[in-house]
Amino acid sequence: MTREEGSIGDLLAAGLCMLAMTVLLLSYMGNVQMIYQKTAISQIARKYILRMETIGSLTEADRVLLMQELETVGVTEPKLDGSSLESVGYGNPVILLIRGKLEGEYDFEEKRVSTAKY
Repeated sequence: MTREEGSIGDLLAAGLCMLAMTVLLLSYMGNVQMIYQKTAISQIARKYILRMETIGSLTEADRVLLMQELETVGVTEPKLDGSSLESVGYGNPVILLIRGKLEGEYDFEEKRVSTAKY
């Protein structure tokens, strides 16, 4: 048996490609997680704006449930400044404005506006 001469360059190129693909895959997975969280926040906001339409405001009980759902999704520092916390009259706009941070780092804002129909 004879030993074939190999090239470290071939092995190094393959190793660098594998490393680059791993970095891209991990980056992609992190971004997909944030997109999932933002989508979940949008669905939660939709659910509560529909409730607000029928009542005319965000009740205290709904506010507590909303905050719990946001924390479950991973929102930190949630704020509802600018939301309709007091009852508005029929036909007037109701606003749900959710601000906070995703993963404690990325700011987001979700705004929903509708008309009171109670």
